Amino acid sequence: MADHIERTLRLLWSTEDGPKRGPKPGLTVPEVVRAAIDLADAEGLDALSMRRVAERLGIGTMSLYTYVPGKAELLDLMLDAVTGERDTPAVPPTGWRDRVLAWARVDWALYHRHEWVLRLPARHVLGPNTLAAYDAALHALLDTGLTDGEVVALTSAVDGYVRGVARTSVETIQRERGTGIGERRRWTEEHYPVLARHAGMADYPAVGRVHAGGEPPDTFETGLHCLLDGIAARIAARAGH
Repeated sequence: MADHIERTLRLLWSTEDGPKRGPKPGLTVPEVVRAAIDLADAEGLDALSMRRVAERLGIGTMSLYTYVPGKAELLDLMLDAVTGERDTPAVPPTGWRDRVLAWARVDWALYHRHEWVLRLPARHVLGPNTLAAYDAALHALLDTGLTDGEVVALTSAVDGYVRGVARTSVETIQRERGTGIGERRRWTEEHYPVLARHAGMADYPAVGRVHAGGEPPDTFETGLHCLLDGIAARIAARAGH
């Protein structure tokens, strides 16, 4: 296990650039990772395998293992690589709220650009891009009067919120992509009439009321600002002590 972790960290931190045996390598580890990302973006995580990545690169599967020891390590490299693509603001925001909003929105965009990321189980990838993103997220709430423990907990809360809502959003987009029918249209034209006939929607007045109205507000932004309102209240309480 220790050797596995050491090898993965060497790959993540670019201290091991290619195979150590056989002929002179014709590829680099970043090229392997890019091919894997492109495959996952195009066909989804279920399509990702060492064999398919090797085919995309025009090499044998066994040759691929000389660059990356296995799929688990490849996923770590992929996740760290796409984290490095995060489109951070050119001029960092100054206030804590704007800083949190910035990284939350960047992550939201990342999850929609690389939908397969949300299929991965929670994993601690100790690569340079992942650590830099985490450090920036923590920094957003430092020097606000919160304790270090609260900074960690509230950063995790925002991260969990973004991931959770993004997962629902991406699943909805994928469903709409597959059916060609928007979720709101599906509800008003298909689900609601069926429920009205069989379930008696008069028994569920809140459901009928909220779904019969106009377009709902942006779920992600609404919930995010409410979460930040709660953090603001905690910061204000700390300042009052």
